[in-house]
Amino acid sequence: MPPEGKSDMERVGLFKEMGYISVGDKYTSLIYRPFNESAQKNKQMLCGGSKKKSALQAGYFDTQFKRIFEKEALTDPIKIQRQYKIQQAKKNLGKAFLPSSAEKKPSGIGSYYGTLGGPIQALSPLQIPKKPYKSPGKNMYTSPPKKGSGYGYTGVTLSKLALYSSDPYDRAKEMLKREIVAHKSMLKGGPFRLNLHPKECFDNNPYKLEKPLPPSKNTEDKKTHFAVPFKPSSPSKRIGGMKAGTFDVYPSHSADSYITRKPKSVTMNKEGKIFHPSPGPKSTPVKSIIALNVNKFVNFTNYNQVSSVMAY
Repeated sequence: MPPEGKSDMERVGLFKEMGYISVGDKYTSLIYRPFNESAQKNKQMLCGGSKKKSALQAGYFDTQFKRIFEKEALTDPIKIQRQYKIQQAKKNLGKAFLPSSAEKKPSGIGSYYGTLGGPIQALSPLQIPKKPYKSPGKNMYTSPPKKGSGYGYTGVTLSKLALYSSDPYDRAKEMLKREIVAHKSMLKGGPFRLNLHPKECFDNNPYKLEKPLPPSKNTEDKKTHFAVPFKPSSPSKRIGGMKAGTFDVYPSHSADSYITRKPKSVTMNKEGKIFHPSPGPKSTPVKSIIALNVNKFVNFTNYNQVSSVMAY
């Protein structure tokens, strides 16, 4: 390594190389390791299994079965209830209380049974004497109506059918002709005509030409075609970074110099070298948990037996 570079210990940030804990230890596979070593050594606590329930006293805590009602006399609940009723009946001072009878229901409409008062004379059902009935007499007899409507059936309506009267087809024109002939026969002479009929103007029209117009001149067809075809002007250019659509030319770059920056002062040692400050604290490289497990459980002796997926 060149002398001007840094050593490996200086790059890691440690003062010395740490020692190793397990060097030369024999590796034991996870399959042959015991799950709980303390359970396999010395004496362990043993407990009996649970007892099954049966008719015997073996499955209970007590050694003898204890009854709830032991050496107790027989009690009759019906007899006790009757004795209680007799004792309560002795407390009555007189006879038993009997409620009044229910209300009486009427036997029908207009009946007074069950009411406080009797029948009322004003509302007696007896009939009042009336005059003897006299019949109004028989109705007027008419013949039954005729069937059919008034359209297309004769003798159905109340009035008689009207008689047919002929009417000439051109009666109106003939009457008009008769009136015109009677009017012309009453005329004596021709129509009356005045000599003072209206005119267009009071005098003759001053703009009226009496002479005929001269013949029109034959004008030759003018040439409408040009020697050079018409070319429209090109559309306006868009303003870009090069000022293509402007009237003026892009301005030339100015020769003014920029503002000069102040030079930074460089600190030098006595020997004339550039001063470098001491580096700060460095972080120690730490391996991941997966990498540690792989290095711990996989080695050159059992790398063929380890499965591809490890549940760690």
